[in-house]
Amino acid sequence: MSSTIDLELAESWRRPPGIFVIAEIGGPAGDFIRSIQRHHDPKLANALPPHITIVGSSGLGPIAADTSVKRLREVLLPVCRSMEPLNLKLLNPVRFIQTDIVVLPLDPNGPIRALHERIGASGLSFARTRHFFTPHITLSFYRSLSQASLRELLSVRITDPIRIDQIRCSLTDEPLPPRTILDLPIGSAENAGA
Repeated sequence: MSSTIDLELAESWRRPPGIFVIAEIGGPAGDFIRSIQRHHDPKLANALPPHITIVGSSGLGPIAADTSVKRLREVLLPVCRSMEPLNLKLLNPVRFIQTDIVVLPLDPNGPIRALHERIGASGLSFARTRHFFTPHITLSFYRSLSQASLRELLSVRITDPIRIDQIRCSLTDEPLPPRTILDLPIGSAENAGA
């Protein structure tokens, strides 16, 4: 049985609920990334599809959890319609310092930053974050890596651009898994089918 102190500590370390904006990676690149995750970090592969976090972990913290889906759609649909789908180049993998987290970074400038900043200027309420905007796709997060696994992950190369033509708003409330609350196409109504 837990003590009151255990409960208070657990609550103080728990991240508050919030809404993240992500872009799933589909197509052959998404399949390839998923296979890498399954091999090197099955827990990550089973938790979430390969994705880039646009809002929630760096640059901008999560959107306030009590933001209605109606409000999200009202604010984010014009942002998405004001842009064309994003074709992005993945950079060579890197390991976050003093961790076993390996990611495929993207240039934090250009269209991905424009999307991030337009959402940030939309009038929604965001939690604070301590990190600069660092868009990436995580290859390994939960596992401790052997030297061989680390070398293998750092040798991954994806040369074809990835295409982002949709964003997803996911409500997070740990320890529950994220729950999709809204998907929006990127691009004009004619091009995106919205």
